[in-house]
Amino acid sequence: MKKKLIAVLVTLATVGSLLAGCGSTNVAENKDTAAETTKEETETPAKEAAEDKSDTAEGTTLVYGSNDYTRINPAIDEHGEINVLLFDGLTAHDADNNVTSGLAESWDLDDATNTYTFHLRDGVKWHDGEPFTADDVKFTIEAIKNPDNESEIASNYEDVTDITVVDEKTVTFTLADKNVAFLEYMTIGILPKHLLDGKDMQTDEYFHAPVGTGAYKLQEWDEGQSITLVKNEDYYKGAPKIETIVFKIVPDDITKALQLKAGELDMAKITPKDAQNFKEDERYTTYDMKTADYRGIMYNFNNEFWKKNADVIPGINYGIDRQAMVDSVLLGEGVVAYGPLQRNKYNDENVEQYNYDPAKAKEIIEAAGWTLGGDGIYEKDGQKLSFTINVMEGDQVRADMAAIASQQLKEIGVDAKSQVQSEIDWANQEAFLIGWGSPFDADDHTYKVFGTDKGSNYNGYSNADVDKYLTEARQTDDEAARKEAYAKFQEALALNPAYTFFCYVDVDYVVNKNVQGISENTVLGHHGVGIFWNVADWTM
Repeated sequence: MKKKLIAVLVTLATVGSLLAGCGSTNVAENKDTAAETTKEETETPAKEAAEDKSDTAEGTTLVYGSNDYTRINPAIDEHGEINVLLFDGLTAHDADNNVTSGLAESWDLDDATNTYTFHLRDGVKWHDGEPFTADDVKFTIEAIKNPDNESEIASNYEDVTDITVVDEKTVTFTLADKNVAFLEYMTIGILPKHLLDGKDMQTDEYFHAPVGTGAYKLQEWDEGQSITLVKNEDYYKGAPKIETIVFKIVPDDITKALQLKAGELDMAKITPKDAQNFKEDERYTTYDMKTADYRGIMYNFNNEFWKKNADVIPGINYGIDRQAMVDSVLLGEGVVAYGPLQRNKYNDENVEQYNYDPAKAKEIIEAAGWTLGGDGIYEKDGQKLSFTINVMEGDQVRADMAAIASQQLKEIGVDAKSQVQSEIDWANQEAFLIGWGSPFDADDHTYKVFGTDKGSNYNGYSNADVDKYLTEARQTDDEAARKEAYAKFQEALALNPAYTFFCYVDVDYVVNKNVQGISENTVLGHHGVGIFWNVADWTM
């Protein structure tokens, strides 16, 4: 359980790869720790990177303002932006987030037995020169499935009943039932068996010096300062065009913007407010990119307060003015959220959207037995309707959202306090400012987030109807049947909410104008991750 909570901590913060729901000595590029970093502490790696540019073969070094990593492990932690540079999956994504070939050049499906056969590419090598084989594929997925490893993505592969290595270039997966998202989940980065067999998948030193098959190789990791990557000359798609990429660790949003202005960074994801300062700066291009990434309040149903009082959550939902939040915090760069599939083809626009209605909010709260006290806060059985929304330090957008939600809820008699913290007591907290979302198959970030006891269900939510419809949706490839199942899932979720949804956020990447090749129309994923999907083609 301890490892699990650490993983949650990583996931549930903002990830330079984006964020987890969210917000470790565990992965994710979102170790939101120091909110303030002095210029002296942060400028040195960037200066060194700039000096190194003249020493590289092609003279190109891109310095990216990144949140911190405590390890790099795609099998356990899914949210690191750096993963896609170092690792490849059997499948991959194109600019429209469709599944395409990766380390597997082709595959077949036997419908009768639910067996996928993957045919691997010839000549692919690990960064240490060893050949990539089917044994590596089997090893990686078995490691993810092993409950001792506590992978947050284990539920993606729970229906895999058999993995067979036919030969070095052929591997089969047999599933207990249909899972139309399976090819999507095979985009996960494959790990080298020859370096990890028998090792601890949470703590082995490999995860601080990872060896992959990706477009870039790790050259140096200066803990808390920078991670330096150099291009993989033997990459199977051809060597990347930018020689070196430095992930400079800058955990604080405001500091990222300051370092961009000072020319210490070539690229960073910053807040909408800070991005306004770069609109007229001829040195940079500002990319306002859409994401499938939403924000909202995650309630901890393992907490005694919510075990007793979950029936007031619909009232809380009606008490949030989401449009005001989009306008004031995101400066219009986003949309009001009412569910987890709004930027997916299976979204149901007819589901209850909990449009702002303070009177209805109070009506629901009072129907649950609460009475407005003399101080303007509802109370019942001597207890105030009061809880705390926690936010990980370093994410100013989430902090602002939590503060606005707190203010709005007080206006309807709910004492919701917002609290920014460097560390979160995940087991005992009452609520968290969550972030989730996927632009890929609708099964992603629904089944494992809202399904009972699934790997990313961090708040103990359980709903038999939600489980039923999510299972039905993943087990049919009939478009109409999937659409109906996801509509019923959304209805069940809205009836008994797991979260109070706020909004979908666009992300602003400010990038040195010399950097070319960014796919600006690609919808990004959780925490804005995904911009590096075609990094091997970028020039500078």
